[in-house]
This record gives sequence, structure tokens and C-alpha cells, in this order.
Amino acid sequence: MTERLADVTARIDGIKQLDTVVNAMTGMAAVRARVAREQIAAVDSYTASIAAAVGRVLPLTLASMPEPDLPGGLALLVFTAEQGFAGAFSERVLDTIEGDVAAAELLLVGTRGKAIAESRGIHPAWSAVMPSHSPGIPKFADHILHQIRQLIDSGRIGHVDAVYTDWIAGAAQVRRQQLFPVDLPVTSADRSTAPLMNLPAAQLVAALGDDYFHACICNIALHAYAAENEARMAAMAAARSQIERELSENQALERRVRQEAITAEIIELATGEQAGRANRKR
Repeated sequence: MTERLADVTARIDGIKQLDTVVNAMTGMAAVRARVAREQIAAVDSYTASIAAAVGRVLPLTLASMPEPDLPGGLALLVFTAEQGFAGAFSERVLDTIEGDVAAAELLLVGTRGKAIAESRGIHPAWSAVMPSHSPGIPKFADHILHQIRQLIDSGRIGHVDAVYTDWIAGAAQVRRQQLFPVDLPVTSADRSTAPLMNLPAAQLVAALGDDYFHACICNIALHAYAAENEARMAAMAAARSQIERELSENQALERRVRQEAITAEIIELATGEQAGRANRKR
């Protein structure tokens, strides 16, 4: 009985340690998701500023800009989970691209997602590790943009779609967004209020287009980063509920075993007392 009580007590200690780990992971995920959401607001403001500038300059160049002759190849920039303990985060994303994988260049972000993809027989042409902290995402977006530019310049692709997860109203939603050709915003041209430019209009539009493209990648990457951490928070909440149930069950078992041990000890003492009295009477 004593050994059984020790086993139950050890199990309770182990569950409490696991609860501490789950709480720590939940806290880190919450902080990362919050910071990423704040950065999304900043990137959205930056993107809107670029869009406004492009909208003023682009109408001045539309007549002189030839229609680009793009190849038909497609690339998919897919954001999956970097780490584990995020539920079916990567699986949901990979399920949405199964029909396109054979005919597309796959650019995959996320170490955990890459392992899951390869277990399905999906081998990306290029893969990368998502930064562990969201402030590193703008530089990471430079890396992605460089890779996409190489594929476009080589003539292998003419279209790029991003596939990523957004977290809306407490649920994961997989989205697909066109990245290239860049859908630059256009406003009606007003020659009387043409902006003051130090560069030729076509060159300025190209530079602003690159900045806009980069901002779109940053925005998508931040959404994916925040969504992964929010999915991890949801998974940890489920784990926490399971831990609380197991802890409650084992604590009830501990009380029962302890009571059984006390009862057995009392019975043993009472039996010993009765035997002593019988011996004294003899």
C-alpha cells in the first residue's frame, strides 16, 4: 500500500511539472502573437502609404508601360508551422495545395511543416526556417523576395501565390493570396496635382512596386507567425484541460489510497491489541 501511495504521489508531481511547462509555452506563444499583431498594424500602415504613392504615380506611366509577357509557371509560397505543439496547423495548409503541388514550384516556410510535407511525399524546391522572433521577419521577407525574383528572372515562373493561415474569431482559416504579378493600386490621374518626382515615373513605380511586394510578404508572414502561436495557445489550452482532469483524478486517488493506508494501519493496530489481550488472559 505504501509503494502504491508513493507511485501516485510521483505521478502527481510529474503532472504538476508538465503543467508548469504548458503554462510557460502558453505565455511565450501569447507574447509572440501579441507582438506580431502589433507589427501587422504597422506594416498595414506602411503598405497603405506605398499604395497611396503608387496610386498617384502609376496613372502617369500606364500609357507608356508595355504589358509584361510572363511565363505561365506557378510558384506557391507556403507558410507552415516552424515548431510543434500547434495541432493540425501544417496539415490544414498542406491539404489545400495537394492539387497544385505537382505543377508548381513549392517554396515552403516552416521546419515542422517541411517534415510533415516530406512524410506525404511533397518535396519543396526551396525551404526556409521561420524567424523565432517577429522583428526578424522584414529581413526574412528580403530573403523570400530575392528567391522569388530569381525564379521570375529565370523564366521558370510568372505567377506566385501565397498560402498561409490566419487566425480569425478563435479559429484557423487557410488563405490563398496572389503575390505576383503585383496588384498595384491605381487611382484616377490628375495631371494638375502630379507629384513632385526626382526619378523617372517608370523607375519610381518599379521601386515602389518592389517595396509594395516586400510589404505584402511581411504582412502575410506576420499573419502566419501570429496564427501559429495562436494555434499553439489553443493546443496548450486543450492540454491544460487534460492536465487539470488528470491532476484532479490522481489527487482523488491519492486521498483514497492514503485513507486506505490509514484504515489498514488502524486495523493492524487493533488486531495486535486484541491478540495481546488474548495472550494476557492465558
